[in-house]
Amino acid sequence: MTMAAETQPLGEPVSSSSAADGPATLVQLYELIPQTHNKADTLNFKTQGRWQAMSAEEMLRKDRLIALGLYSLGLRKGDRVALLSESRVEWVLADQGCMLAGLVPVPIYPTLSPGHAGYIVRDCGARAIFISGQGKYEEVKAILEQCPAVETVVLFEDGKTAPGLLTLDELQSRGHQLDKEQPHLIGALARACAPGDLATIIYTSGTTGEPKGVMLTHANMVSNLIHSSNHLDFGEKDSALSVLPLSHSFERQSMNMYLYHGISVYFGSLERLGEDLREVHPTVLVGVPRIYEKILARVMDRAAATGKFNAAIVRWAIGVGKQWAQLSTDHRRVPLSLSLKRGLADMLIFEKLRKAMGGRIRLLVSGGAPLSKDVALAFLGARLPIVQGYGLTETSPVITAGQLQDNRIGTAGKPIRNVQVRIAADGEIETRGPHVMRGYWNKPEETRAVFTEDGWFKTGDIGSLDADGYLTITDRKKELLKTSGGKYIAPQPIEELIKTSRFVNQVVVIGNDRKFPAALIVPDWEQLKSYAEFKGLSLNSPQEFCNDARIIDLFERQIAARTQQLAQFEKIKRLALLDREFTIEGGELTPTLKVKRRVIDEKYRAVIDRLYVETETRNRER
Repeated sequence: MTMAAETQPLGEPVSSSSAADGPATLVQLYELIPQTHNKADTLNFKTQGRWQAMSAEEMLRKDRLIALGLYSLGLRKGDRVALLSESRVEWVLADQGCMLAGLVPVPIYPTLSPGHAGYIVRDCGARAIFISGQGKYEEVKAILEQCPAVETVVLFEDGKTAPGLLTLDELQSRGHQLDKEQPHLIGALARACAPGDLATIIYTSGTTGEPKGVMLTHANMVSNLIHSSNHLDFGEKDSALSVLPLSHSFERQSMNMYLYHGISVYFGSLERLGEDLREVHPTVLVGVPRIYEKILARVMDRAAATGKFNAAIVRWAIGVGKQWAQLSTDHRRVPLSLSLKRGLADMLIFEKLRKAMGGRIRLLVSGGAPLSKDVALAFLGARLPIVQGYGLTETSPVITAGQLQDNRIGTAGKPIRNVQVRIAADGEIETRGPHVMRGYWNKPEETRAVFTEDGWFKTGDIGSLDADGYLTITDRKKELLKTSGGKYIAPQPIEELIKTSRFVNQVVVIGNDRKFPAALIVPDWEQLKSYAEFKGLSLNSPQEFCNDARIIDLFERQIAARTQQLAQFEKIKRLALLDREFTIEGGELTPTLKVKRRVIDEKYRAVIDRLYVETETRNRER
């Protein structure tokens, strides 16, 4: 796709809202961006290894061309259009172009199997689909032939080989021609959009059961993005690195927040996160807990690789930083001795970490899953504050968020403006407000099931509100384990405790309908290899490590030391080490990196059964 802009304006402006009043629809928001934040570097992306910038005016011009191009193909208000691509600038343009035409974009994770992607396309009845390129098209071509509603396939990249495909450039050319013929059409399409209109359908990841299409209106999306971003204190002087998939509801809304506040956005990737941070020097990064866990683990790994002394210094520095951060966030006095230690830790370690992250980070945001308190304290100790948010796709998505000036670590912050939260008798978090979805696409019974009789949305999460209104998330309601003795166990808090061990990469606590909880652990291989060398253990392959009694004993001791405060029935009695990571491709993780416990239970049934059988055998022998 070529990025050259045409100089003449396209269509007429939408005047139904003003920057002072604020937008009522996403269409108005996109129309307002060049008026309120007319920047030359609104969207930034790499082409052949070099960063290129797109202005706010050029972004809107391309949005309008795409909208008119889709209209020229016969698509009309309310029609669904699927988006199947990795995150890139064209994704944003296609999403916004659909909105301006009154269409309903339906994002699909590019990591989903062709079968799952096909289910979404068929279920929503998409009449058109945007696809990243020829390679991805070939993956889903056979599936699309089973989607009778699909009439148009548009590729972001040139180089099409199959007949009947359009490139994005060709679609925009059609839009340009229609604009010359009907110059007032784009304004009419934009003005036809109302706050209550359906803006998008986002399919849930589906940790349990069949994915459901969440229907969100323009009013849902706009109210949530404005109140969330105001809560997070975004501003025009900020620059953001976007690394999460735009198919993720939080990242997509973050993109809208950035644009609304005039933030310059850079499209990066998780694979080259370190390189992108150093090149872009962002002030804002939105991520999931796994990103921050990996950054911290990488710091520890690099220190370990340079020798025991350096590793000890890093561990000392992080420990000091966490002590300082805990006292600071509790608004308690920091002893002079600790302040001096933290100053030394900053000079030796933390300054290097900040530089490695670009040197300008003022705000890190974590969403998608609960963030470990230890990780949050470690980053705050390094003057890299992480604020945690909470929400679901069904809530547009933000319900609560922390704030820099009042960041209570260990909580998900307070409800954002106009959002209400309450805790049901069984501990479930319920919410009400303009952020709550219209319902699930074509699933009226499932929609009714997630609302209370008095109209509150049931999140499916267990949590608590403290006296000051801060929300703490305990676990997913459906993921609570019930032992055969009738005891309920929340696995996530236990997993977070276990993950504080440097030897643990991933962990899943099991034990539903069993006598006691156990754990499946994927080790951190670099840390484990260093330990084996230090102890003189002759172990080479992952399988050897996983089966060695001395290594298993190490993990048992690590877990015991970190879970002393748990009730006896919550303590891990057995563990199994796994020689490969849980992945999206393997089916154990959702595209948002949440654990699919049902899949893991089935996939590792033999391993799990063996743990409990061996325990029974030992008990009988005693």
